[in-house]
Amino acid sequence: MLIVVALGGNALLKRGERISAATQLKNVQTAALQLAKIAAQHDLVIVHGNGPQVGLLAQQSVEKSGISLFPLDVLDAETQGMLGYVIEREMSNLLSAERSLATLLTMVEVDPADSAFATPDKPIGPIYTKTDALTLNRLKGWRLAADGTGYRRVVASPKPQRIVEIRPLRWLLEKHVVLICAGGGGIPVVVGESGQRTGVEAVIDKDYCAALLARELGADLLVIATDVPAVFADWSKPTQRAILQAHPDALDSLSFAAGTMAPKVNAGCGFSRSTKQRTVIGALDHIEQMVNGTAGTSILPHAAGITYKTDESKLDGAV
Repeated sequence: MLIVVALGGNALLKRGERISAATQLKNVQTAALQLAKIAAQHDLVIVHGNGPQVGLLAQQSVEKSGISLFPLDVLDAETQGMLGYVIEREMSNLLSAERSLATLLTMVEVDPADSAFATPDKPIGPIYTKTDALTLNRLKGWRLAADGTGYRRVVASPKPQRIVEIRPLRWLLEKHVVLICAGGGGIPVVVGESGQRTGVEAVIDKDYCAALLARELGADLLVIATDVPAVFADWSKPTQRAILQAHPDALDSLSFAAGTMAPKVNAGCGFSRSTKQRTVIGALDHIEQMVNGTAGTSILPHAAGITYKTDESKLDGAV
């Protein structure tokens, strides 16, 4: 079975944790332990998030004058190499010597007319206080939006249209190579009238990119691993309920947080609708159970409406 795993940035760096090499390594090692269990039995493609990491690089890449030294597409490429290397290294320490792994820098084409360029909403980087957010807006021209009790920088997040390196990815999968690719949603590029590609100032949502990649590769399962055990209706309200399984159309009637769960649900629904295959969303720690169908929230094209978890439910990872 071919499985595409979208590994959330929040799964690699817990909310509130300070970004550092040691913290990043600890979280990658935790993720690698879970992913290696899947790679031992299935063909595996890993798409990781990069929100905290690319935001930090962007912050470090701004001169005192407010001028950015490197655009976001270049910083996206940096995070692909940085995180891909660490994930590949740690997984290679867990898998048999005969199993090959490869990290591939991956460009993803986007539409230059995408409305996202006019309405940035993708959060990146650390959480700031309101005072710091106002200062950054004034000095650097950054757009910042509320995120919990603080504020984060938001940038354009256009929808992915095409995976540029899809052919070499298919070649590697034919050899059963564990792939780490399209990190951070891919390096965003646009194609000009002459056919030349140019990088753009944006960060692509990794869940939408993982769903596109899963469709183009003919994946049997899309796993979206994050830092919560399931998709919840009425999240953070007294009426919140964990969803065990749902038809994509049934999920359309519910509302989810725009910057967090909504992209995951929308990406999963899109994949399941177009391929008739299962998507599962849940916690990284339960990834083996998610693959087996005993944890997380499964999006199924043949499901009848929405099934919620009850106290009698036996799915270990659903609460």
